[in-house]
Amino acid sequence: MSRRRRAEKREIEPDPIYKSTVLAKFMNTIMYSGKKSVARRIVYAAIEKFAKRVNATDALTAFDQALENAKPSLEVKSRRIGGATYQVPIEIPANRRTSLAMRWIIKHSRAKPGRSMEDGLASELADCFNNQGTTIKKKDDTHRMAEANKAFAHYKW
Repeated sequence: MSRRRRAEKREIEPDPIYKSTVLAKFMNTIMYSGKKSVARRIVYAAIEKFAKRVNATDALTAFDQALENAKPSLEVKSRRIGGATYQVPIEIPANRRTSLAMRWIIKHSRAKPGRSMEDGLASELADCFNNQGTTIKKKDDTHRMAEANKAFAHYKW
């Protein structure tokens, strides 16, 4: 029996408009200092702009598609074997894939100079929807790193 106490995942209530728990998690990731109403306003405005930009009839399915395009499937983890440290490629669990994609989208949206967060988020989501942009480049770099180190995959445990 394991002596570790595992953290229990809390249930996240779905957002009020789209009734999506993924969108609620995205809002929580954007939120600063507990200001959920500000995060909601930013996300809803950005999703509306994003849906117009990609000519989507359903904004939520377009958002889900953009998020799916940004999710990485592999990453590398450092493993120390003997005196050497190897970058070992591993598959990413589903909840970590989603949270990494959200974090990357938000980070690259905030990094866009001279734009409001709504505009930056809308353009980054549109880029992810079209499989281009900085978030997709980050995902490709992560996959490329895992591919380059697949010789060390047997160290995975």
